[in-house]
Amino acid sequence: SDPTELGEGEDRELEMRISFDADERTLTIRDRGIGMTRNDLIENLGTVAKSGTTNFVEQLAEGGDLSLIGQFGVGFYSVYLVADKVQVTSKNNNDDQYIWTSTADSTFSVEKDPEGNTLGRGTEIKLFLKEDALEYTDQDRVEELVKRYSEFISFPIYLHKKETKMVDDDEDEEEGDDDDEDEGDDEGLEAEDAEDEDDVKAPKEVTTWEWVRLNDQPAIWTRSASDVSDEEYKAFYKAISKDYMDPFAWTHFRGEGEVEFRSILYIPGKPPYNMFDNYYNTNSQLKLFVRKVLIRDDFEDLMPRYLNFIKGVVDSDDLPLSVSRETLQQHKAVKVIGKKLVRKTLDLLRKMADAEKRKSEKKDEDTDEEEEDEEEEESNEPSYSEFFQNFGKNIKLGVVEDSANKNRLAKLIRFYSTKGDDLVSLESYMERMPEWQKDIYFLAGDDLETLKHSPFLERANHKGVEVLLMDDPIDEYVVQNLPEFEGAKLKSLAKEGVKFGDETEEDKKREVFYKKEFKGLCDWLKELFTGKIEKVVVSKRVTDTPSVIVTGQFGHSANMERIMKSQAFGDNSRMQMMMSQKTMEINVRHPIIAELKKLMDEDKDNEEAKDIAWLLYDTAMINSGFDFGNPKDFSQRMFRLMQSGLKLESLDLLDEVEVPEEEEEEDAEAENLDSDAEEKEL
Repeated sequence: SDPTELGEGEDRELEMRISFDADERTLTIRDRGIGMTRNDLIENLGTVAKSGTTNFVEQLAEGGDLSLIGQFGVGFYSVYLVADKVQVTSKNNNDDQYIWTSTADSTFSVEKDPEGNTLGRGTEIKLFLKEDALEYTDQDRVEELVKRYSEFISFPIYLHKKETKMVDDDEDEEEGDDDDEDEGDDEGLEAEDAEDEDDVKAPKEVTTWEWVRLNDQPAIWTRSASDVSDEEYKAFYKAISKDYMDPFAWTHFRGEGEVEFRSILYIPGKPPYNMFDNYYNTNSQLKLFVRKVLIRDDFEDLMPRYLNFIKGVVDSDDLPLSVSRETLQQHKAVKVIGKKLVRKTLDLLRKMADAEKRKSEKKDEDTDEEEEDEEEEESNEPSYSEFFQNFGKNIKLGVVEDSANKNRLAKLIRFYSTKGDDLVSLESYMERMPEWQKDIYFLAGDDLETLKHSPFLERANHKGVEVLLMDDPIDEYVVQNLPEFEGAKLKSLAKEGVKFGDETEEDKKREVFYKKEFKGLCDWLKELFTGKIEKVVVSKRVTDTPSVIVTGQFGHSANMERIMKSQAFGDNSRMQMMMSQKTMEINVRHPIIAELKKLMDEDKDNEEAKDIAWLLYDTAMINSGFDFGNPKDFSQRMFRLMQSGLKLESLDLLDEVEVPEEEEEEDAEAENLDSDAEEKEL
């Protein structure tokens, strides 16, 4: 480039100016670029058949340069969607100023500007708007469009804005006096006399026009991350997101390799209140730029749905500035950029999690003063636990939806456990596992406090085994899509087949003995509960509770059945098909089970024994999180239990009480005596 070609004064400023005239129904856009010669106007604008658009389409078919930026005339004829007539005035340093005019009727005219060189250098496009396009003479609408699509253009963009304000009348007269200060003293005296006659004057409305710059926000993503301060990152986030809060964390990077791009990704300070109200129809909140020109701000292919809370910008020179959404979606560069954005986002979360882990480990060690100072510095780092409290459901959804990044996401999910009140990762859980433990144990439910007191935890607590507590409905879907983690299987304590792995030979012999000893009771209970449960076995998971109900290894748990039933569009008939077979486990060391075995051995048809067995089933169903079935049958059994406890012969209703007639006659006589006494007193 040759700096001398810029000229002097205002011509040196490379800028754009936009103005409008509602009365004339025109919109004017002017730049101080290199301008066009007469031949450029004819070759690049001309007619549609000879315009730059045709050349662009030919290049596109041949696999040439897809960039629209810097190509004269490309897309120019779209102006006739809003304009009946277009007038282009242009001045190039190598030619005179010419005016190109056309009404899109396959004809155009090019003539030398009779007013001479009024532009200095550059091009001015004047649109004579159609009746249905008068919105582009609305100041707010024009400003909104410029700020949305060209907010980060390097060259200044000015809008000729109309402002109305109230001013005192004397201020207006002072301006008039300044213009006429060369008039005689007599006129000045007359003006002073007029002011004296009317000292107080009402303010009056004044309309002014000023050039206001619209794109003063810097494109900080084009700079090196080391050159941008935290305050600049926060200010930029608030500018693009319209959020009043500071971002929780961010990452600024440059993608290189097959596709080059720059990006800044932000995690918001708080999740939106309606983040999951329309989850499957919510697009990414990333703004896609090509050379600082906004292409789309709702392009769903850049980020998967579960990361739709991420905000920021992506700018690439390798993408086409195409008006076709389909062309952009099919462009392989978009897919490459999308993969890198997801990887960078997960790397940011991983760094946050690692920093929190190091900080937690430091708290457990004896530190000297120097290490304490380092801890204070690191305390400013964003807390991953706080992030997970806000956006943990999104990460869990990622495990379900994003199979390609499932292993990365599995390291980022957190759960509560029976060891402490803090969230724990699967990695930290495995680090605390005893050598004999081979599986990761978990228990899912709808309430954390209920889970902590579940009978399924009794044996695990007795052995000191840590159990993950999953109180989020989505956790059930997570473990279905994540059957194992780094070689350890995730096993539910509410399903059959649980083995802790520390059994001794004596434990195995005792188990065989109990199975043989209580086989009769198990068979009797299985027959009694026909249609309700599949089998009855001796339990190895409870210590204090007489019995629990578990489901099959590959069936729905009680919690999953509850979730399925609560769905608004659930199908009850389909639910019956999907319900898993239930197994009753009995605690043979519990006195209720021992006494029930005695009653059964004495008389298998004992109604009292059957009622106790059914109550055992009902309480096991409730304790295990299931619906216990028919409430009428349950209440009848409870009434019979009360009958036995109160030693009642029957539950038949007592006869109604008949009021004796003598009492009625005595009451009538008493009333008569009272009335006679009152008459005597009178």
